[in-house]
Amino acid sequence: MATAPAAGHRAAVALVVPLVAGAVVSVALGVYGSLHTPTGVAVNVAGFSGPQAVKAWLATVVVVLALVQLGSALAMYGKLGGAAPAWVAPVHRWSGRLAFLVSIPVAMHCLYALGFQAFDTRVLLHSLLGCFFYGVFVAKMLLLRKDGAPGWSLPLVGGLAFTALVGLWLSASLWFFTRSGLTF
Repeated sequence: MATAPAAGHRAAVALVVPLVAGAVVSVALGVYGSLHTPTGVAVNVAGFSGPQAVKAWLATVVVVLALVQLGSALAMYGKLGGAAPAWVAPVHRWSGRLAFLVSIPVAMHCLYALGFQAFDTRVLLHSLLGCFFYGVFVAKMLLLRKDGAPGWSLPLVGGLAFTALVGLWLSASLWFFTRSGLTF
């Protein structure tokens, strides 16, 4: 009987550092965004009509890559029937790397140019989800290499990251597209 509590204790300890680090990142982003005076200056890319269009389209790319992440994760966990082909794991890793890299200019636009804002429910939700996403992302990356973490922790944190991304997309990109159309 002494082994079950010891294993449970080890699993709990394995979760502490990733979850605390993720929480620190979330809070730090929120505090910085609240204290930082928004510059209004944002990342812009030639060929787009403005920074909001850049942000909306790059966020859309991130969500498409997150869908690849979801599908490949389901395949790796055997949830799509049968064993996953050998190419699924590299696709999962590279789609995640690309999603993270593409998300950086979007996050910089939100954080630096706009800051953490709460002037209406949509904007507050978007600000909270942005901070939450990067905190969950940090926790997920730390859990990837954590021995002793419970088997359910990585799919749960990955699912939270996916859910946060979809919420971010709905609260900004979809909102932009419904008001401006599918403009570039």
